[in-house]
Amino acid sequence: MDFKIRLSPPHMSGNELKYVQKALETNWVAPAGKNIDEFEKDIEAYLGGQLHVTALSSGTAAIHLALVLAGVKPGDEVICQSLTFAASAFPILYQGANPIFIDSEQETWNMCPILLEDAIKDRIESGKKPKAIILVHIFGMPGKIDDIVAVSKKYNIPIVEDAAEALGSRYKGQKCGTFGDYGVVSFNGNKIITTSGGGALTTKSEIEKDKAIFLSTQAKDKASWYQHSQLGYNYRMSNISAGIGRGQMEVLDLYVNKRRENHQFYTQLFQPYDFIHVFSEPSIEFHSNHWLSCIQFSDNKSNKTALGLYEALRKNKMESKPVWKPLHLQPVFEDRPFYGSKISETIFEKGLCLPSGSNLSETEKETIAQVVLKYLDSCHSERNVV
Repeated sequence: MDFKIRLSPPHMSGNELKYVQKALETNWVAPAGKNIDEFEKDIEAYLGGQLHVTALSSGTAAIHLALVLAGVKPGDEVICQSLTFAASAFPILYQGANPIFIDSEQETWNMCPILLEDAIKDRIESGKKPKAIILVHIFGMPGKIDDIVAVSKKYNIPIVEDAAEALGSRYKGQKCGTFGDYGVVSFNGNKIITTSGGGALTTKSEIEKDKAIFLSTQAKDKASWYQHSQLGYNYRMSNISAGIGRGQMEVLDLYVNKRRENHQFYTQLFQPYDFIHVFSEPSIEFHSNHWLSCIQFSDNKSNKTALGLYEALRKNKMESKPVWKPLHLQPVFEDRPFYGSKISETIFEKGLCLPSGSNLSETEKETIAQVVLKYLDSCHSERNVV
């Protein structure tokens, strides 16, 4: 369908063209050049801390290289939260390893620290200590990082922090993507900023960055001819894409603020309906970029549902999406171990992601509100009393 209002469209600022033009003028259009170097520095400065950034072709590539750097081998086990996009877990299979899925907790919709430790204990008792933990900050909401990091340190298992959706989010003032042993951000076309396609890997040392660059450029040995002693990948970002990224970094904070304003709009819109929960931070320690604004329905007398609102928006050419279907329910991951109950499954069944672009206009918000209120207009008796 040709939607009039998209879920999360790209938002060009106009700043990107000067960097792309320079790359074209100097003929630096390959996966090398000044834009890549400067884009990596921009990300390092934004995230803070002693991090080293490698710009890559996708966030998925960054997760894959993180697992390689963490020493994940065929037959190893890697823990991953279930409520996330499949790209968080596909690299586990790329390595020939086995995913172990963990249910969410209700407050942040992210990996439950209690279930994480239960799973680690159980895997160790069965003779298979997990090799890595993939923590995701879903829809930009930081997970319960202190508790998860404490578990990882207790059992000496590295964290791959998937902050693909959480660039600009913070926990206790610290930027997401900086807590794990490895961090991942995404610049896909639907993310808070974009390079058309792309991602980045953060590492704690320059040695690991050098290794990531080596692996992402086909693992070419130092020789006058093409010689390869180990498996490499074509994962490096192009200088053109990095030029787009440099321009986008200049407006990142502005776009975060606009997404957070969208969240406030939806909070006010749904406030009268006690059976609709707007996905929000559980405390002031959490600061979400609200990449996507989401809601969750509970049972109600009018039988209003996430799917019903989805259809109402779709008929009016407004794009919304169900929440990620948990990975332990996906056919490609069938029969993989899962620790939990039905929290992530319930969020999927009753949740909905709403139009959240940083270029969402006031007129578009008014149009969305009209469609939403028309769908919910039979629910006056279930409104909150103010």
